[in-house]
Amino acid sequence: MADLIPVLNEDEIEKMVADVGQKISDDYKDSELVLIGVLKGAFVFMADLIRKITIPVKIDFVGISSYGSNTVSSGKINLTRDIEINIKNKDVLIVEDLVDTGLTLKYLIDYLKSFDPKSVKICALLDKYERRETEIEIAYPCHRIEKGFIVGYGIDYAEDYRNLPAIYHLKQ
Repeated sequence: MADLIPVLNEDEIEKMVADVGQKISDDYKDSELVLIGVLKGAFVFMADLIRKITIPVKIDFVGISSYGSNTVSSGKINLTRDIEINIKNKDVLIVEDLVDTGLTLKYLIDYLKSFDPKSVKICALLDKYERRETEIEIAYPCHRIEKGFIVGYGIDYAEDYRNLPAIYHLKQ
């Protein structure tokens, strides 16, 4: 049985999401903003985030995977769900649960840029910078972590633990 070591509790997450939601609202107050959530992990974060953003936004989701049922990225990126909304000449904010190697986000940014958006930036709940393999700028990071495999608040391990209301380090 795996051990769960607390990283962030519900109150800490709520405050971080509120703070970043206000910053996004301020920065994009004169823009046509589209949030694109990365499924499946970012859906809980994105649901809370859009309720903290005080400006009109459109939302969409993209399915992209590089983990499968492993605890490390396979390096092979699979697009499993495409966007449906038109992002041409719009400001796009990718909403991600966790940025690890950066390879998946690099792929996604390049892919989204092919639709000619006005801008593409990243909002990430967790920035796991220790394993970064490519330069990725996270415009709106909520929390930085150094190591470990993280679960909870939408983040899974082999589809388990998404339902946990807080974030934990999964120690196996």
